[in-house]
Amino acid sequence: MQIKVNDVELCVETFGDPADPPVLLIGVTMLSWPDELCTALAGRYVVRYDLRDAGRSTFVDPSAPGYDLRDLVSDASELLTALDLERAHVVGMGVGGFIAQLLALDHPDQVASLTLVSTRPVAPGPVDPDLPDHSPDVMGQLFGRPAPDWTDRQSVVDYMTGSARLLSGSRGFDEQDARATAGAVFDRAGDTPQAQVASHLGTMFAAVDCRPRWRERLGGITAPTLVIHGDEDPFFPHGNGVALAAEIPDATLLTLPGIGQGLPRAAWPEAVDALLRHTA
Repeated sequence: MQIKVNDVELCVETFGDPADPPVLLIGVTMLSWPDELCTALAGRYVVRYDLRDAGRSTFVDPSAPGYDLRDLVSDASELLTALDLERAHVVGMGVGGFIAQLLALDHPDQVASLTLVSTRPVAPGPVDPDLPDHSPDVMGQLFGRPAPDWTDRQSVVDYMTGSARLLSGSRGFDEQDARATAGAVFDRAGDTPQAQVASHLGTMFAAVDCRPRWRERLGGITAPTLVIHGDEDPFFPHGNGVALAAEIPDATLLTLPGIGQGLPRAAWPEAVDALLRHTA
């Protein structure tokens, strides 16, 4: 469904019974959270959505966004209101974790609990000296490849499957899942190269203004917090999750052995169990 918030339309999908505890999942597109993962969160009312300039939400220009990170936070806040959800358990993955952290800081009354998956406490760009940056070796392989033809489905699926292989860790890569997800993202995104790149790679975050910093405010998060992070994440290495768990009061760190960026199927049993317990 399309829901208008903050002067844009967001494409939103829900799973489960609205009477159950609500869980808001924040990634780049709603397909950051596969259908089977959403249905595995049984007993929860799961909400997933496409960010602006991604999927089937309002698309303008992800290379020169007319909004900033705080607008994306307001989108999430207003979406909860539009769905008549007074408070929700908020789960942010990757760059979606930036939105989730700020939602917990700036709209604490709307956040029943916070879960941060494969993310970090600083915005895109140079990291703080005490935080591990992207793996140079993996980034070299990732961005040293020829770009796909972003208008050709098979080319994009092959490219994104290769990306998943590099980012998933020794235990996390599932080729069938990677191909299915890439194909589904391609089918839902706009038919321009710019729309495809944004939906697959979240490139709007390379251009959006994320100031001011929020790491120094993490001690003000009051929501019970769970940090889930793979110990082989080459994009936002594990030390970022360690820092989040250390700086958010009473946060719990769940380390996923052999897992890279995100929540691949191999991590679901442990991660789903932790999410269900955390959102009970």
